[in-house]
Amino acid sequence: MELYFLGLLLLVMMSALISGFPVAFSLPGSAILTIGIAALSGYIFASDIDAYFVQGGPVEWLTAGVTNFRSLYWDVERDTLIAVPLFVFMGIMLQRSKIAEDLLVAMAQLFGPIPGGLGISVVFVGALLAATTGIVGATVIAMGLISLPAMLQNNYSKPLATGTICASGTLGQIIPPSIILILLADQLSNATDIASTSRQTAYREATGEFVLPSTLDITSTSAGDMFMGAFVPGLVLVGLYMLYILIYALIKPEVAPPVLYDGKYDLKFVMSVSLSLVPPLFLIFAVLGSIVLGIATVNQAGSIGAIGAMVMGGYRLNTGKKDTYFPAILAIGATIAISVILSFYQLNVKNIKTVSDTIGIFLAVIAVIVLCIGVFWSGWRIYKIDNTLQGVMIETAKTTSMVFIILIGAAMLTSAFRGFGGEELVKNFLTGLEGGFWAQFVVVMAVIFLLGFFLDFIEIAVVVVPIVAPILLADPSANITAVWLGVMIGINMQTSFLTPPFGFSLFYLRGVAPPTVKTLHIYRGVIAFIMLQLAGLAIAGYFPALVNYLPKRIFLTSENAPPPVNPKLQVCLEEFVFNVYDSEAELIRSGVERTKGLNVSFIPEKHQKRLSETHERVLATFGLVENIRNAEKELASFIVDYRPLHREVRFLEKKIKFIDADIQEEERRIRRLENVGETTGARVSKIKENIASLQSRKSELESKIPENWKGELEKYLNLANTENKARKIYRRNVDEAYEPLLELRKLIAQHAMLAEVKGDLLSLKSIIADEPEKVAMKKIKVVEKLLGNVAGSSKIKSKISKARRALKRNPDREKAAGFLQQGLELFSQEVAWRQHASEKLLAALNEYDGVLFGSVGARLQNRLSSEQAAFVAGCLSEHQDVSLAF
Repeated sequence: MELYFLGLLLLVMMSALISGFPVAFSLPGSAILTIGIAALSGYIFASDIDAYFVQGGPVEWLTAGVTNFRSLYWDVERDTLIAVPLFVFMGIMLQRSKIAEDLLVAMAQLFGPIPGGLGISVVFVGALLAATTGIVGATVIAMGLISLPAMLQNNYSKPLATGTICASGTLGQIIPPSIILILLADQLSNATDIASTSRQTAYREATGEFVLPSTLDITSTSAGDMFMGAFVPGLVLVGLYMLYILIYALIKPEVAPPVLYDGKYDLKFVMSVSLSLVPPLFLIFAVLGSIVLGIATVNQAGSIGAIGAMVMGGYRLNTGKKDTYFPAILAIGATIAISVILSFYQLNVKNIKTVSDTIGIFLAVIAVIVLCIGVFWSGWRIYKIDNTLQGVMIETAKTTSMVFIILIGAAMLTSAFRGFGGEELVKNFLTGLEGGFWAQFVVVMAVIFLLGFFLDFIEIAVVVVPIVAPILLADPSANITAVWLGVMIGINMQTSFLTPPFGFSLFYLRGVAPPTVKTLHIYRGVIAFIMLQLAGLAIAGYFPALVNYLPKRIFLTSENAPPPVNPKLQVCLEEFVFNVYDSEAELIRSGVERTKGLNVSFIPEKHQKRLSETHERVLATFGLVENIRNAEKELASFIVDYRPLHREVRFLEKKIKFIDADIQEEERRIRRLENVGETTGARVSKIKENIASLQSRKSELESKIPENWKGELEKYLNLANTENKARKIYRRNVDEAYEPLLELRKLIAQHAMLAEVKGDLLSLKSIIADEPEKVAMKKIKVVEKLLGNVAGSSKIKSKISKARRALKRNPDREKAAGFLQQGLELFSQEVAWRQHASEKLLAALNEYDGVLFGSVGARLQNRLSSEQAAFVAGCLSEHQDVSLAF
C-alpha cells in the first residue's frame, strides 16, 4: 500500500505544479495532504494510523521534515546559505545599475571588427555577468534587450544571435559565484554524510570490520570547493562557445559579419573600455580571489561582492557629475590603506602592548571610517537615484524568501517520500541496474535533464539531489567526489535550461525579442550550443581532474592543509616519492656515504647509534620500495580476472538482499492481517505464495554464485594484505630513518638557547643556600620552564626538579645542592657537545637533510612542498575504484 501513497504524493505534487500553484506551497502541501490521507486510510482500514508507512507514522514524518530543516539550516556551524542573499543582492544591484549595458557596448566595440566578434563579445560579457550576478533570467533579458537589436542590425543570423544570447545567459548556472552551486554544496554536504554511513554499513557487511578506513570514506564539499570545481569547466564552455562562433563566422562570413567601430582607437576609447571592463573584473577577483587565497569564506566573499556592487552602482548611476567617482575612490583607497596597515602591524585590539600596536589600531580605525564613508555615500546615492536601493532590497528579499520557503517545503516533501519507502525504491532500482555506477549515473542525469524542462534549478537541487546523490556518492566502484557530482548536475541543469520546447532561457529571450525573431529561430539557434554543452559535460565527466584539481590544490596549499603523514595522502605521496627515488638514488646513496664519513665521536653514544641506524634504514628503503612495487604488480595482475568475479558476486548478493527485504515486507503484511483477525483466506494464501516464490528466486540466485568465489576472495585478501604490509613496513622504516636526523639537528640548532640558561642555573646555588624554601622552589620552577623549552634537556631538568622537591616537605638544602650540581655537570657536557657539533657537524647534517627532505623525510614534514602538492592534487583528482575493499 505504501507504493500507492507514494504514487499519490507524486501525482498531487505534479498536479499542483502544472496547475500553476506556487512551488513553495505545492511541495509541503502535497506532503501534508498525502500523509494525512495515508493516516486516515490506515485508521479506517487497519485501525492503525501508522499502517501504511514504511516505518514510523504521520506525526513522526511531518515533524521529521521540520526537524530536518531546522537541523540543517538553524545549526550555527552550517552557515552556507547565508551567502545566498548576499550574492543575490550583488547580482540584482549590478543589473539595476546598468553595468551589463556598459560591458556589452564596450566589448562589442573591442571585438566587433573580427569575424563573429559581436557574438564573441556577447559570450565574453555573458561569462563576466555570470561571474558577477549568477542570475540566468536577468542576464538573458539584459543581453536580449541590448545585444539582440545590435546583432540583428549588423546582419547577424537570427538563429546564431538568439542561440548565442541564450547560451551565454545560462553560464550563470555554472560559473562561480552561482546560487545553484551554493544550494548544491549545501545539499551535497548532507548527502555525503548519508553516503558515508551507507559505505560504513557496506564495509562492515563485507569485512566484519566496524571502522571504515579514512582512505575509503567520502570527502564532503563546501560552497568554496564547488566554486573552484566549477571554474575550469565554466571556462571550457566559454571557450567552446567562442571557438564555435569564430569557426562558423570564418566558414560562413554572412552569418556573423565583422562590425567596424565608427570611432577612433585612441586613449579615450581605452579609458572607456577600461572603465567598463576593469571594475567587474576587479569585483570577480575580489570575490573569487579572496576564496582561493583563503582570505575569506564564501559568506565573507559574498559580503565583499555586495559592498563592491554598491560602490560600482554608486558611481555608475551618478555618471556625468564632478564627484561621480569620489565615493569609490574613498572606498578603494581605504581598502588599500587597510591592506598596507595589516602588512606592517598586528591589529589585535585585545593584545595592545606597545606604542606601535596603538598606532596601527589608530590608523586602521581611520581607514575603516573612510571606507564606511565611501560605502554609505554610495548607498545613499543608490537610494536617492530612482529609489534603486529599495528596489534591489525588495527583489533580494523576494528571491531569498522564495529560496528558503522552497527549502522548507522540499524538506517536508523529502520526508514524506522517505516515509512511503520512496528512497529505498529509488535505491533498489538504481543499484539493481546492470552496468553499475555509470548506468545509474546516466539514468539520474537523464531524469534531471528532463525535470529541467519543468522545474526550476532550486526545486531540482533541494528535491531530487537529496534522494539520488547519496546513492551515487556511496558507490565505491566509481568513488566520485561530491564536487564532481555537483558540477556535473549543474552543467546538466544548464543544458536543460536551453533545450526546446520548455527551456527557461528560451522563454526569457522570447519575452524581449522583437517580432521579427520567431520562436523557431530561437529553437534552431540553441541546438548547436546544446551540443557544445553536452560536449562540455562529456569532457568534465571523462576528465574529472578538470573539476577536482583546483579544489584539491587549493586545500593542500592552504594554511589548514593536512600534514604529509595524513593517511588519505599516502598512496599519492608515495607515488611521487618513488619517482624521486628512481631519479635521485645515486644522490641519496652518496649522501649516506658522505655522512657516514663524518667524525661524530664527540656526540653522545645514543645519538651516534641512532644516526648509524638512519644510514642503514635509508639504504634499506630502496629494497622496501621494490617490495611494494612487486606486491602492486602481483595484485594488479590478479585483479584483472578477479574484478569481474567480484562485481558479479556482489551484484548477486545485492539482489538476494533485495529479495530478503521483500520477504520481510510480505511477512509484515501477514502479521498485519493477523492483528485484525484474518489468519486464513485468499489474501493470506496469496502472500504465502509470494513468499515461497521469493524464497525460490533467492535459492536460484544463491546457486549462481561461482564455487571458486571464496577461494578467489581469500587469494585477493592475501595479496591485498601483502601490499598493505609492505607499505606499512616502508612507512615505519622511513619514519624511523628520518626522525633521528630531525631530532639531532634540532638539538644542535638549539645549543644557543641551552647556553642562555647557564646564568639562571648558576644563580640557583645561592638561591638554594640562602632563600626561604618557598621562594627558592618558585625560582627553581622558573628555570625548569626555561629548560622545558629546549629540546633534549630532560635529564638536566629532572635533576633540577629533584633539587626543588628536596626543599618541599622536609627541606634538605644539602641534598638539593647535590642534585643541582649533578644538573650543572650534565648541563656543561650537553652545552659542550652541542657547541662543538654546531661548528663541526651541523652544516653537513643540514646538507644530508636536504638530500632526504623530499624523499625519505617527506612524511614527517609540516606540509607538502608546492611540487608535491601539485602532484598529489592531480593524483587525488582522478576517481579510483575502491569497490574491491567492499
